[in-house]
Amino acid sequence: MINSNIYNYINVLDKAADASVHRNELLSNNIANVDTPNYKRKDLDFESILQAELAGEISLNKAVDNANRHLNTLDPQVYTDNSSLAYRLDGNNVDIATEEAYLAENQIKYQALVDLMNQEFSRYKTVLSQTS
Repeated sequence: MINSNIYNYINVLDKAADASVHRNELLSNNIANVDTPNYKRKDLDFESILQAELAGEISLNKAVDNANRHLNTLDPQVYTDNSSLAYRLDGNNVDIATEEAYLAENQIKYQALVDLMNQEFSRYKTVLSQTS
């Protein structure tokens, strides 16, 4: 975390990227355990936590500033998905096609977050180079 108000967006985007990396690990683990009897898929929820933190503010800048002040509470929640359900006789509830689709979606989100952070730094670089 960078301790300056100018980096509020960067800090929130960084937290989202970290959650995306963690989700990638969980999804990869689900795929690796596709044939493990009684394994239940795991996933994480970050988006609803971030939405709740950003809600209630009219201005996006104020919402992000508020979220930046509470970065330590913006932690993803890992959960076991449908822990009482099993799609197969061996008790495993991992569907390989679904996991691969989630993994691809998550990789696209991660790449978008990295691109957004790069754009923010590029803006700062432009401003700094014009003031010199």
